[in-house]
Amino acid sequence: MKRLKDAVDRVDLNRFRFWLQLAMFALLVYGGYLAVDLGSRLPMFSCGFNEEGRAGVCYLLPLQHQLSRPWPQLFGIAGVSVLTGFGVFFLWFIVLNKGWCGYVCPLGTIQDWITALRRRLGARYSRYTQGQFRQLSRIKYLLLALMVLIPLGIGGGWFSRDMGTPFCLICPGRMILPMFTGDFSQFTIDFSSKTALVMTALGMGITGLFLAGAFVKKRFFCFFCPMSALHYLISKPALLKLKKDGDKCTRCGDCYTVCDMEIKEIADDIKTRDIMMDDCILCLKCVAACPEPGALKANFASVTFFESTEAGFIKRSQKGIGLEQPEH
Repeated sequence: MKRLKDAVDRVDLNRFRFWLQLAMFALLVYGGYLAVDLGSRLPMFSCGFNEEGRAGVCYLLPLQHQLSRPWPQLFGIAGVSVLTGFGVFFLWFIVLNKGWCGYVCPLGTIQDWITALRRRLGARYSRYTQGQFRQLSRIKYLLLALMVLIPLGIGGGWFSRDMGTPFCLICPGRMILPMFTGDFSQFTIDFSSKTALVMTALGMGITGLFLAGAFVKKRFFCFFCPMSALHYLISKPALLKLKKDGDKCTRCGDCYTVCDMEIKEIADDIKTRDIMMDDCILCLKCVAACPEPGALKANFASVTFFESTEAGFIKRSQKGIGLEQPEH
């Protein structure tokens, strides 16, 4: 067991993550062609609009459908299906926590590919200021609230049913993921009503912003993702955890430098043991970058399976898996 743990601690995390993300992308975007069906309660963006290729469906799509039912139904027997659906979603989520974002989500993977392209082209990027970071981090909770309240308003007759599934209409995944199976039909503006016109046009604009933003900011869309907000709200009982031993931390800042989500607390907070913050995607790059033995750990069901070690840090540094310095 010790040999296995030592091997994991020395793993080339970037390489391992790249291949796992690629495998998950292929499964979720093309698995439908092989009759793979993981259901419609998945805790990341396996888009339902990728009709033929999908191997499962993001939970936000059926959730919005369910919440938009007429209130007498929703607050009656149909409410059981809402609770059941959320229960299945939670069971999926509890296994990987926000590791679904860092290792499985196709939209997250696409952003990482765009970042790799930027590096190859030598294009500059910059970090948010801490003030900007705090403000932007709130947007995903606002979107989550609207994603729940607008369907409820539709069911109550307050909003037009032309809004359909409001978040899906503006989610970049609706247009981008079907492209990988040759389906460009979502790149249209619906002129059937004013509401449909506004929502589909907004969706095209946000998709353009997603592509441009991901080129200049790592994991740009993840700062605004309502799925990420929902994850964090229910993350306490999840099995996968990121732990920090503040007594071993020298606040060197290496973990912050490699953090795609620019989470300053990962370096500065030496008191919090459960160090996963709401924007964290549990990519574990911070653990790989930390030179202090045992300062950062990844636990699964309270068992440490990957932790910072001096030997692991040196090995990864020698292979060039180092720290990409921010540009301004």
